[in-house]
Amino acid sequence: MTEELTSKEFEEYIKAPVAFIDFFAEWCMPCMMMTPIIEDLADEFQNKVKVGKINVDDYEDLASKYNVSSIPTFIIFKNGKPVKQMTGSMTQDELSEELNSFL
Repeated sequence: MTEELTSKEFEEYIKAPVAFIDFFAEWCMPCMMMTPIIEDLADEFQNKVKVGKINVDDYEDLASKYNVSSIPTFIIFKNGKPVKQMTGSMTQDELSEELNSFL
């Protein structure tokens, strides 16, 4: 299960060598359709990439800080710094390829 993060947890979480964050909202249908793909990604990259979620309705400050204007938005962080931002539905293969490029 992918962890839904609080703002405090988020700041610690992204300090990992590689972290993948899904910015979503519960009312967003494309976000809900991405959920099983994100879960599979978390399994695929277990012990290599930290995979977490941020609810943009609960943490508008984080969405704003990282210029998340549409959802779903996925951001890959390397040692606390955003290195790649992607918006919209994607396949697991596309996301895996992106993550592998940062490992």
